[in-house]
Amino acid sequence: MRILITNDDGIDAPGLVALGEIARAMGDEVWTVAPAFEQSGVGHCVNYVHPTLVRQVGEHSWAVEGSPADCVLAALHDILPWRPDLILSGVNRGNNSAENVLYSGTIGAAMEGALQGVRSIALSQFYGPGNRHLDDGFDAARVWGERTIRAILDADLWGTGDYGTFYNVNFPPCPGTDVRGLRAAAQGFRSGDGFSVEPHLSPSGRRFLWVKGADQSRATEPGSDAAVNLDGYVSITPLTADLTRHDTLGALADALS
Repeated sequence: MRILITNDDGIDAPGLVALGEIARAMGDEVWTVAPAFEQSGVGHCVNYVHPTLVRQVGEHSWAVEGSPADCVLAALHDILPWRPDLILSGVNRGNNSAENVLYSGTIGAAMEGALQGVRSIALSQFYGPGNRHLDDGFDAARVWGERTIRAILDADLWGTGDYGTFYNVNFPPCPGTDVRGLRAAAQGFRSGDGFSVEPHLSPSGRRFLWVKGADQSRATEPGSDAAVNLDGYVSITPLTADLTRHDTLGALADALS
């Protein structure tokens, strides 16, 4: 199996090292094409109006001065000597459960892979009191990564429509030995405040805004992604780039008529 790995935390991120170990346990050939600098929170952004600098940093490793989706485009259409059988994005430092899905560059890479017709999986490591102080915060991902990916591949559920299915995996905030298993889970929603901004003044008196995240310890609806993560399970969520609210189309058509 030929595997492309990427991320949004950057080419030097420890989660990419963990993902490389997981991928090499599964693949005959593994290539890395990842952002030169951290690209967290860029979603499915592509560098549409500026050229993208790429540079080789290892035998099968390339750094791209662009987003995770740019990395996938660069890999598929310029760098790789073959088309990959699988794209793995991550392992992100922090969860991409619930509404985080909509902001995540880790997800954006997997989404672009699906749009390009390649089986793609995003992987993220939830952080919390159960693993924040471990020597290896990615322990759950390392222990459960390969078996989770193989479970998805064995299920072989990638969809048949124009928008392919891709998968969002979140490992729970605990050591690998404490993980309770795998759960199929819908994308949840954390009630309460979401992202916001906090203003600060620089020493020169200029005003800057820092984006503030929401409380990640709040569980989502029972059985959905963050809820099962906080209960010790790996969540596996099938996603698609089709954002249509299909259950509203009929009512909208009636209203418009």
